[in-house]
Amino acid sequence: MNNLALIETILRDRQAVFAEIRRGANLPAAIRTMLLFSAAFLALYGGVMGSTHSVLQVLSSALKLPLLFLATLVVCAPTLYFFNLIFGSNQSLSQNIALMLTAITITSVVLLSLAPIVLFFLLTSSSYQFFKLLNVGVFMVAGFVGVSYLSQGMRAISGSRVEGARARANLVRLWILIYAFVGSQAAWTLRPFVGAPSMTFEFLRPLGGNFYANIFVSLGELLGFFTVR
Repeated sequence: MNNLALIETILRDRQAVFAEIRRGANLPAAIRTMLLFSAAFLALYGGVMGSTHSVLQVLSSALKLPLLFLATLVVCAPTLYFFNLIFGSNQSLSQNIALMLTAITITSVVLLSLAPIVLFFLLTSSSYQFFKLLNVGVFMVAGFVGVSYLSQGMRAISGSRVEGARARANLVRLWILIYAFVGSQAAWTLRPFVGAPSMTFEFLRPLGGNFYANIFVSLGELLGFFTVR
């Protein structure tokens, strides 16, 4: 299966992809392909995010968005692997990584498909806070689709090797919660992705605050409760 065929199969026939991962068929080649395409799709969307500010911000966001997903994958893959072992699965680490990459690939495809809508609002709205929250909403939609794909993959690959459907569901929920927290913290550490037009370009900002407080502040400013200076 060539590179483009694998991406198309992930989109069209997920059960075939899950079956290949379960058999451990051509995992290194599949992992490389998914890394390549998901990184490219994420870089394109990252460039859209950074286009509110400058060319440097476009390049910076295009670099940092794939790095964000890769860092989260590296941090969380061992956790999923050991959780699987605890719950009775004998999946290998490479199988877990391949399964996570299918979800990330789906997420990146959804992000890329929504990029024209984000560009439309960028061209028709001058509100930085609105554009930032719009991107948060887009990531929530794409993340939900990716997580749903991951959950289906866990069920398909684990089969009867995990003791009980309830244990398997609890495993997926717990790991997704960990993944979300790690991802949001990584995103906060690598910010900015959407550069504020009133600020000079920064590749990374000093640590301080947190992602959730920042979203609350952005909502408050957008709704007119207070003004951020």
